[in-house]
Amino acid sequence: MRTTHGNTPGSGQAAIAEPKLGIPGRVRACLFDLDGVLTETAAVHAKAWQRVFDAFLSERARASGKPFVPFDVVRDYDLYVDGKPRDDGTRAMLGSRGINLPEGSADDPPTAATVHALGERKNAIFLELLRKDGVQPYPGSVRYVQAVRRAGLRTAVVSSSKNCRDVLLAAGIADLFDARVDGITADEQQLRGKPAPDTYLAAARALATATPREAAVFEDALAGVEAGRAGKFGFVVGVDRVGQTDALRRHGADVVVTDLATLMEAR
Repeated sequence: MRTTHGNTPGSGQAAIAEPKLGIPGRVRACLFDLDGVLTETAAVHAKAWQRVFDAFLSERARASGKPFVPFDVVRDYDLYVDGKPRDDGTRAMLGSRGINLPEGSADDPPTAATVHALGERKNAIFLELLRKDGVQPYPGSVRYVQAVRRAGLRTAVVSSSKNCRDVLLAAGIADLFDARVDGITADEQQLRGKPAPDTYLAAARALATATPREAAVFEDALAGVEAGRAGKFGFVVGVDRVGQTDALRRHGADVVVTDLATLMEAR
Protein backbone atom coordinates (compact mmCIF):
# COMPACT_ATOMS: atom_id res chain seq x y z
CA MET A 1 0.00 0.00 0.00
CA ARG A 2 1.33 3.41 -0.91
CA THR A 3 0.58 6.28 1.40
CA THR A 4 1.48 9.91 1.08
CA HIS A 5 1.94 12.36 3.88
CA GLY A 6 0.70 15.69 2.65
CA ASN A 7 -1.05 18.27 4.81
CA THR A 8 -3.70 15.98 6.26
CA PRO A 9 -6.59 18.04 7.67
CA GLY A 10 -8.17 17.45 11.01
CA SER A 11 -6.67 16.08 14.20
CA GLY A 12 -8.19 12.64 14.59
CA GLN A 13 -11.74 13.87 15.11
CA ALA A 14 -14.55 12.26 13.15
CA ALA A 15 -15.03 14.25 9.96
CA ILE A 16 -18.51 15.33 8.90
CA ALA A 17 -18.99 16.23 5.26
CA GLU A 18 -20.11 19.77 4.65
CA PRO A 19 -23.37 20.13 2.70
CA LYS A 20 -21.56 22.22 0.08
CA LEU A 21 -19.59 19.13 -0.98
CA GLY A 22 -22.72 17.55 -2.46
CA ILE A 23 -22.22 14.20 -0.70
CA PRO A 24 -24.00 12.58 2.27
CA GLY A 25 -23.02 13.72 5.75
CA ARG A 26 -21.95 10.19 6.73
CA VAL A 27 -19.05 10.29 4.26
CA ARG A 28 -15.66 10.50 5.98
CA ALA A 29 -13.37 9.55 3.08
CA CYS A 30 -13.32 10.30 -0.65
CA LEU A 31 -11.74 7.90 -3.13
CA PHE A 32 -10.90 9.36 -6.53
CA ASP A 33 -10.10 7.68 -9.81
CA LEU A 34 -7.18 9.33 -11.62
CA ASP A 35 -7.59 9.43 -15.40
CA GLY A 36 -10.62 11.45 -16.44
CA VAL A 37 -11.57 12.41 -12.89
CA LEU A 38 -8.47 14.19 -11.56
CA THR A 39 -6.30 14.56 -14.65
CA GLU A 40 -6.83 15.03 -18.36
CA THR A 41 -5.07 11.78 -19.16
CA ALA A 42 -8.03 9.66 -20.31
CA ALA A 43 -7.68 11.18 -23.79
CA VAL A 44 -3.95 10.35 -23.75
CA HIS A 45 -4.69 6.74 -22.81
CA ALA A 46 -7.33 6.54 -25.55
CA LYS A 47 -4.88 7.91 -28.13
CA ALA A 48 -2.22 5.40 -27.08
CA TRP A 49 -4.69 2.51 -27.27
CA GLN A 50 -5.85 3.73 -30.69
CA ARG A 51 -2.33 3.67 -32.09
CA VAL A 52 -1.67 0.17 -30.77
CA PHE A 53 -4.95 -1.42 -31.80
CA ASP A 54 -5.18 0.27 -35.19
CA ALA A 55 -1.70 -0.96 -36.10
CA PHE A 56 -2.48 -4.47 -34.89
CA LEU A 57 -5.98 -4.67 -36.40
CA SER A 58 -4.96 -3.23 -39.78
CA GLU A 59 -2.11 -5.74 -40.09
CA ARG A 60 -4.46 -8.55 -39.12
CA ALA A 61 -7.02 -7.37 -41.69
CA ARG A 62 -4.43 -7.33 -44.46
CA ALA A 63 -3.34 -10.85 -43.57
CA SER A 64 -6.88 -12.21 -43.46
CA GLY A 65 -8.40 -10.20 -46.31
CA LYS A 66 -11.16 -8.98 -43.99
CA PRO A 67 -12.20 -5.31 -43.65
CA PHE A 68 -10.25 -3.17 -41.22
CA VAL A 69 -12.44 -1.72 -38.45
CA PRO A 70 -10.46 0.89 -36.51
CA PHE A 71 -10.46 1.36 -32.76
CA ASP A 72 -13.17 3.82 -31.67
CA VAL A 73 -11.63 6.21 -29.13
CA VAL A 74 -15.03 6.81 -27.53
CA ARG A 75 -17.07 3.63 -27.74
CA ASP A 76 -14.31 1.00 -27.67
CA TYR A 77 -12.33 2.89 -25.07
CA ASP A 78 -15.31 3.32 -22.73
CA LEU A 79 -16.61 -0.22 -23.09
CA TYR A 80 -13.46 -2.28 -23.11
CA VAL A 81 -10.37 -0.57 -21.68
CA ASP A 82 -11.26 2.48 -19.59
CA GLY A 83 -10.49 1.99 -15.91
CA LYS A 84 -9.26 -1.59 -16.29
CA PRO A 85 -5.79 -3.04 -15.73
CA ARG A 86 -3.80 -2.96 -18.96
CA ASP A 87 -3.92 -6.67 -19.79
CA ASP A 88 -7.62 -6.91 -18.89
CA GLY A 89 -8.38 -4.03 -21.24
CA THR A 90 -6.30 -5.57 -24.02
CA ARG A 91 -8.06 -8.90 -23.58
CA ALA A 92 -11.52 -7.32 -23.52
CA MET A 93 -10.93 -5.24 -26.64
CA LEU A 94 -9.54 -8.19 -28.58
CA GLY A 95 -12.44 -10.33 -27.43
CA SER A 96 -14.91 -7.78 -28.77
CA ARG A 97 -13.41 -8.44 -32.22
CA GLY A 98 -13.39 -12.21 -31.76
CA ILE A 99 -9.61 -12.32 -31.34
CA ASN A 100 -7.92 -14.59 -28.81
CA LEU A 101 -4.17 -14.13 -28.34
CA PRO A 102 -1.70 -15.92 -26.07
CA GLU A 103 -1.13 -14.14 -22.77
CA GLY A 104 2.62 -13.85 -23.27
CA SER A 105 5.12 -12.71 -20.65
CA ALA A 106 7.56 -9.95 -19.73
CA ASP A 107 10.12 -11.60 -22.02
CA ASP A 108 8.03 -10.98 -25.15
CA PRO A 109 9.60 -8.71 -27.79
CA PRO A 110 7.56 -5.54 -28.48
CA THR A 111 6.37 -6.95 -31.81
CA ALA A 112 4.96 -10.18 -30.36
CA ALA A 113 1.30 -10.95 -30.98
CA THR A 114 0.45 -11.48 -27.31
CA VAL A 115 -1.78 -9.75 -24.79
CA HIS A 116 1.20 -8.69 -22.70
CA ALA A 117 3.19 -7.31 -25.64
CA LEU A 118 0.28 -5.23 -26.90
CA GLY A 119 -0.20 -3.80 -23.41
CA GLU A 120 3.48 -2.95 -23.13
CA ARG A 121 3.37 -1.23 -26.52
CA LYS A 122 0.46 0.85 -25.33
CA ASN A 123 2.30 1.84 -22.16
CA ALA A 124 5.40 2.90 -24.11
CA ILE A 125 3.28 5.12 -26.37
CA PHE A 126 1.44 6.57 -23.36
CA LEU A 127 4.70 7.51 -21.65
CA GLU A 128 5.99 9.02 -24.89
CA LEU A 129 2.88 11.18 -25.19
CA LEU A 130 3.10 12.11 -21.51
CA ARG A 131 6.70 13.28 -21.89
CA LYS A 132 5.88 15.19 -25.06
CA ASP A 133 2.63 16.88 -24.03
CA GLY A 134 2.64 16.79 -20.22
CA VAL A 135 -0.53 16.43 -18.17
CA GLN A 136 -2.91 18.87 -16.56
CA PRO A 137 -5.30 18.33 -13.65
CA TYR A 138 -8.92 19.39 -14.03
CA PRO A 139 -9.16 22.73 -12.18
CA GLY A 140 -12.62 21.89 -10.84
CA SER A 141 -11.36 18.59 -9.47
CA VAL A 142 -8.45 20.28 -7.73
CA ARG A 143 -10.80 22.80 -6.10
CA TYR A 144 -13.11 20.00 -5.01
CA VAL A 145 -10.36 17.84 -3.48
CA GLN A 146 -9.02 20.89 -1.66
CA ALA A 147 -12.51 21.58 -0.28
CA VAL A 148 -12.84 17.94 0.79
CA ARG A 149 -9.60 18.19 2.75
CA ARG A 150 -10.60 21.50 4.34
CA ALA A 151 -13.76 19.75 5.53
CA GLY A 152 -11.58 17.23 7.38
CA LEU A 153 -12.20 14.23 5.12
CA ARG A 154 -9.44 11.80 4.13
CA THR A 155 -8.57 11.33 0.46
CA ALA A 156 -7.15 8.55 -1.71
CA VAL A 157 -6.46 8.11 -5.40
CA VAL A 158 -7.36 4.73 -6.91
CA SER A 159 -6.07 3.84 -10.36
CA SER A 160 -5.35 0.75 -12.40
CA SER A 161 -2.36 2.57 -13.92
CA LYS A 162 1.19 1.65 -12.95
CA ASN A 163 2.11 5.20 -13.92
CA CYS A 164 -0.18 6.75 -11.30
CA ARG A 165 2.60 8.26 -9.17
CA ASP A 166 4.31 9.80 -12.20
CA VAL A 167 1.05 11.33 -13.42
CA LEU A 168 0.24 12.78 -9.98
CA LEU A 169 3.69 14.33 -9.75
CA ALA A 170 3.54 15.68 -13.30
CA ALA A 171 0.16 17.24 -12.55
CA GLY A 172 1.41 18.71 -9.27
CA ILE A 173 -1.32 17.17 -7.12
CA ALA A 174 0.42 14.29 -5.32
CA ASP A 175 0.24 16.07 -1.95
CA LEU A 176 -3.58 16.19 -2.05
CA PHE A 177 -3.93 12.48 -1.24
CA ASP A 178 -3.36 10.53 1.94
CA ALA A 179 -3.11 7.18 0.14
CA ARG A 180 -2.55 5.81 -3.33
CA VAL A 181 -3.68 2.43 -4.65
CA ASP A 182 -2.49 1.82 -8.20
CA GLY A 183 -1.53 -0.88 -10.65
CA ILE A 184 1.68 -1.61 -8.77
CA THR A 185 -0.27 -2.02 -5.52
CA ALA A 186 -2.73 -4.32 -7.28
CA ASP A 187 0.10 -6.58 -8.49
CA GLU A 188 1.78 -6.66 -5.08
CA GLN A 189 -1.44 -7.47 -3.22
CA GLN A 190 -3.05 -9.53 -6.00
CA LEU A 191 -6.06 -7.25 -6.15
CA ARG A 192 -8.56 -7.77 -8.93
CA GLY A 193 -9.02 -4.83 -11.26
CA LYS A 194 -12.18 -2.83 -11.79
CA PRO A 195 -15.09 -3.63 -12.11
CA ALA A 196 -14.19 -5.73 -9.06
CA PRO A 197 -14.17 -3.50 -5.95
CA ASP A 198 -10.80 -4.71 -4.61
CA THR A 199 -8.72 -1.58 -5.25
CA TYR A 200 -11.34 0.75 -3.76
CA LEU A 201 -11.71 -1.50 -0.73
CA ALA A 202 -7.92 -1.48 -0.34
CA ALA A 203 -7.94 2.33 -0.40
CA ALA A 204 -10.60 2.46 2.30
CA ARG A 205 -8.47 0.13 4.43
CA ALA A 206 -5.39 2.26 3.81
CA LEU A 207 -7.15 5.34 5.14
CA ALA A 208 -8.39 3.40 8.18
CA THR A 209 -10.91 6.12 8.93
CA ALA A 210 -14.04 4.93 7.18
CA THR A 211 -15.97 1.82 6.27
CA PRO A 212 -17.06 1.47 2.63
CA ARG A 213 -20.48 2.81 3.65
CA GLU A 214 -18.73 5.94 4.97
CA ALA A 215 -16.70 6.48 1.79
CA ALA A 216 -17.57 8.05 -1.55
CA VAL A 217 -16.19 6.89 -4.91
CA PHE A 218 -15.59 9.33 -7.78
CA GLU A 219 -15.31 7.66 -11.21
CA ASP A 220 -15.61 8.42 -14.92
CA ALA A 221 -15.25 4.83 -16.12
CA LEU A 222 -18.20 2.46 -16.36
CA ALA A 223 -16.05 -0.30 -14.83
CA GLY A 224 -15.08 2.02 -11.98
CA VAL A 225 -18.67 2.96 -11.20
CA GLU A 226 -19.50 -0.75 -11.14
CA ALA A 227 -16.63 -1.27 -8.70
CA GLY A 228 -18.00 1.41 -6.39
CA ARG A 229 -21.41 -0.20 -6.39
CA ALA A 230 -20.03 -3.73 -5.99
CA GLY A 231 -18.04 -2.60 -2.94
CA LYS A 232 -21.22 -1.25 -1.32
CA PHE A 233 -19.72 2.21 -0.96
CA GLY A 234 -21.94 4.85 0.57
CA PHE A 235 -22.03 7.15 -2.45
CA VAL A 236 -20.85 6.80 -6.04
CA VAL A 237 -20.29 9.91 -8.15
CA GLY A 238 -20.09 9.47 -11.91
CA VAL A 239 -18.02 12.04 -13.79
CA ASP A 240 -19.19 12.43 -17.38
CA ARG A 241 -16.50 13.86 -19.64
CA VAL A 242 -17.68 12.23 -22.89
CA GLY A 243 -21.49 12.22 -22.86
CA GLN A 244 -22.27 8.95 -21.09
CA THR A 245 -24.48 10.19 -18.26
CA ASP A 246 -27.18 7.56 -18.76
CA ALA A 247 -24.64 4.73 -18.95
CA LEU A 248 -22.93 5.88 -15.74
CA ARG A 249 -26.29 5.88 -13.96
CA ARG A 250 -27.15 2.43 -15.30
CA HIS A 251 -23.84 1.08 -14.06
CA GLY A 252 -24.44 2.35 -10.53
CA ALA A 253 -23.71 6.07 -10.10
CA ASP A 254 -25.88 7.81 -7.49
CA VAL A 255 -25.29 11.16 -9.18
CA VAL A 256 -23.55 12.21 -12.40
CA VAL A 257 -21.75 15.52 -12.92
CA THR A 258 -19.65 16.92 -15.75
CA ASP A 259 -17.19 18.54 -13.32
CA LEU A 260 -16.57 17.87 -9.63
CA ALA A 261 -16.78 21.58 -8.82
CA THR A 262 -20.51 21.49 -9.59
CA LEU A 263 -21.00 19.28 -6.52
CA MET A 264 -20.12 22.30 -4.39
CA GLU A 265 -23.02 24.15 -5.99
CA ALA A 266 -25.51 21.35 -5.24
CA ARG A 267 -28.33 22.13 -2.87
